[in-house]
Amino acid sequence: MSGENSEPKYSNYLCFVVSVQTNKLMREYGGKYGGIAYTESQQQTHDLIKSLHESGLGYRRIAHHLNSKNITTLTGKEWKGNHVFAVLKRYRQREERLSRREEVFKPEISKFEVRWERN
Repeated sequence: MSGENSEPKYSNYLCFVVSVQTNKLMREYGGKYGGIAYTESQQQTHDLIKSLHESGLGYRRIAHHLNSKNITTLTGKEWKGNHVFAVLKRYRQREERLSRREEVFKPEISKFEVRWERN
């Protein structure tokens, strides 16, 4: 009688994923940067970058201009073209998120799947 008191060799599990989307603006993990409000210097730097870009300057030339005026990045580094691009991009993303801040999203639930796993 080989199977009388033996435990089952397999168990079944119901698996699924729930995704929740939010528009809440939070500080980055360290709490040092980020948040909802820009500081006055951040806003001034963004406005300067935006006006220079709208006047036809490219990202590298804007970076050179900022460096010549001894304006540093938020982390105190010298400007590069990709930093300038990131400031403009993140500002647009932030404005979009703020405009959709009160929007409520429904949770998304993936397909249910039954898995058999060996004990």
